[in-house]
Amino acid sequence: MKNLGITRKNPAGMPRPVGNYSHLTIIPRNAELYVTSGQIGTDQSGNIPSTLNEQINHTFANINILLNSEQLTSDHIIKVNIWATEKIDWEYLYEKWAELFGIHYPSMTIGYLSELGLPEIKIEIELWAAKA
Repeated sequence: MKNLGITRKNPAGMPRPVGNYSHLTIIPRNAELYVTSGQIGTDQSGNIPSTLNEQINHTFANINILLNSEQLTSDHIIKVNIWATEKIDWEYLYEKWAELFGIHYPSMTIGYLSELGLPEIKIEIELWAAKA
């Protein structure tokens, strides 16, 4: 991980994270903050696949396009919020997660909801990023 002034840590005395995330992410003073809308699993034609894993695949592809558009990398991501309408296949999601983050995880929150913005959307991922 490049030293961007962003610190990720799990403070002493706290339980280990139950997943691939950090309990605390600290951004440097005067960093530029980037907040995305929730990214969904549409393909380049705007179609929404019917399975959760296909949507996860497209969601991560869309996240990479979004990051590249602002010359950001996963090192800049400080917080991820994930919402899903059905049980996440963690093995599959963490495969995509590792491709994006390696082992330097941002802070993360996950929630299950009965429905997202459109009934066919099964997962939505929001990013917060900072660049010094």
